[in-house]
Amino acid sequence: MHRDSDRHKLFSRRAAMLAGGQFVLLTALTGRLYYLQVVESEKYKNLADENRINFRLLAPPRGRITDRNGSPIADNQQNYRLLLISENTTSVDSTLDALENIIPLSDKERRRILRDVKRNRSFVPVTVRENLIWSQVSQIEVNTPDLPGVLIDVGESRYYPHGEDFAHVLGYVAPVSEGEATGDPLLELPGFRIGKAGMEKVHDLALRGTGGNSEVEVNAYGRIIRELSRQDGEPGAEVQLTIDMELQRLAAERIADESAAVVVMDIHNGEVLTLASTPSFDPNKFNQGLSSAEWSNLVNNPKSPLTNKATRGEYAPGSTFKMIVALAALEHGIITPETEFWCSGKMKLGNAVFHCWRKEGHGRVNCTKALTQSCDVYFYEVAKRLGITRISEMARRLGLGEPLGIDLPHEKGGLVPSPEWKLAEIGTSWQKGETVILGIGQGYILVTPLQLAVMTARLANGGIAVTPHLTRQVISTENTDEQPPTRDFESIGLVPEHLDIVTDGMVRVVNTPHGTAFRARIKEDGMSMAGKSGTVQVHRISKAEREVGVTKNKDLEWKERDHALFVAYAPVDNPRYAISVVVEHGGGGSSVAAPIARDILREVQKRKIATPLGATETTSEREPEGQPETEPSNG
Repeated sequence: MHRDSDRHKLFSRRAAMLAGGQFVLLTALTGRLYYLQVVESEKYKNLADENRINFRLLAPPRGRITDRNGSPIADNQQNYRLLLISENTTSVDSTLDALENIIPLSDKERRRILRDVKRNRSFVPVTVRENLIWSQVSQIEVNTPDLPGVLIDVGESRYYPHGEDFAHVLGYVAPVSEGEATGDPLLELPGFRIGKAGMEKVHDLALRGTGGNSEVEVNAYGRIIRELSRQDGEPGAEVQLTIDMELQRLAAERIADESAAVVVMDIHNGEVLTLASTPSFDPNKFNQGLSSAEWSNLVNNPKSPLTNKATRGEYAPGSTFKMIVALAALEHGIITPETEFWCSGKMKLGNAVFHCWRKEGHGRVNCTKALTQSCDVYFYEVAKRLGITRISEMARRLGLGEPLGIDLPHEKGGLVPSPEWKLAEIGTSWQKGETVILGIGQGYILVTPLQLAVMTARLANGGIAVTPHLTRQVISTENTDEQPPTRDFESIGLVPEHLDIVTDGMVRVVNTPHGTAFRARIKEDGMSMAGKSGTVQVHRISKAEREVGVTKNKDLEWKERDHALFVAYAPVDNPRYAISVVVEHGGGGSSVAAPIARDILREVQKRKIATPLGATETTSEREPEGQPETEPSNG
């Protein structure tokens, strides 16, 4: 009996403990359920909604870029995309095989498609091809029954209607690279593109706009059931450039067969009307995706189609530099308008002999005649007396030697040499012979076509330090009524009488029979131009080459031929436009570059892109008889 009593007591204690434990657990569970369902009910209700409802970011339309007259030069167009949903196919490989009868797919494309199919859920569309043409879209639509899982989607993509003509100004857009992610959610959208070069890059943030959002209901697998609400984003701003579309196309067409650059600008406000560089590239290809062969052709082309020669090409200025030397000499009293030097065809300095382009010489010449006929010996003598420091100082005042700050990426600044520069970079002291050769724009000095246009503008506008720009205004919904900002430029302190001497020489270069560019003059009334040619030697023909028949520049390989340069302004009576033309390895400045400048300056005046201030009708003089001098090797 005693043992049975002990067992009963032990069992009772265990039962009580078990019941107590169960009560505690039940109490804790009840409390937890109360906490979750009552206290935290709102939180979990929201989480449940978030599992059922997704918010998706919508890419806004990219803003347009237009020319000065509002004509679009970068726009958006419908983008027909071919998509594939793998769950709707019996076999992805079979669908792709059938699709290849309509649209050929490379092995690389096919591998990419199959890789994307494996990475994504079966109901997520995979892009097969973008930018389909209408004939391809229609063929696919007709054959839809035989292409399970295939569908056409319509979106927007960047489009450049004038292709190569504006490529170096506009740049291009392309997908966001890993290093370009900044945390902006727009950059994470599939297929989103940003500006990579040119004005697309400069104004990328304004052109992007503001993203919208879409509220969609999804199931447990993430598949969209329906769209609940939608708020479209704010389109990107419209960027209006100073470029004139028709003039740009004319310039691009005029130098299409050359490796060349043309810059036209308004000498008073700095608006760049034309900035052309050839050969060029089609920016649409970068948006659509370049093949390996296309990329290789661009980077290996010896004429560098990817380089904007107008702002990044650096060349010796040749005889276009002689106006700078003349101004510096006049300012420092080294010469007067009446100062003359005798040109016998060469000048000796120590043991070195410096030749004029005209072997028999020009005889006695003053500053105006030296500019008109591009006499090298005259400027050898002037530079020798003037010195490198004073020449360099005047060159910088006229816009050479450093970037001008144009609103394009990666502008180069050229090089205006000095004794300090040479000692630091080359490790040797400056020689007087180097100053002599600098007097005709040869040697270490380098300039860009844009700098040459600015130099010419400052000569033509009376010595005002005008700087170039390409952006006229940025128009968004917030600033539709704003006007383009006005720009004030300071004087660079040139003496008007000195400028008159130099510009008179430029007028005579083009409009008198002995001027080096007489053949390229503009004959229409009131449109005459003033200019200066330059021919920069790239390779000196050796004695050995002469013995095998290489006697002229055109006998050399293309890369060894002279560069052709020409700068000008018009109209002479009331200047408004400045131009620079550089043709790489083109030959003579007056025979190759000057006619290009003539044709473009004539057109800009006919179109009255910027009406000359206070222009008046003038009557041209009767064309004088006679023939121009032979084109000089440096002028």
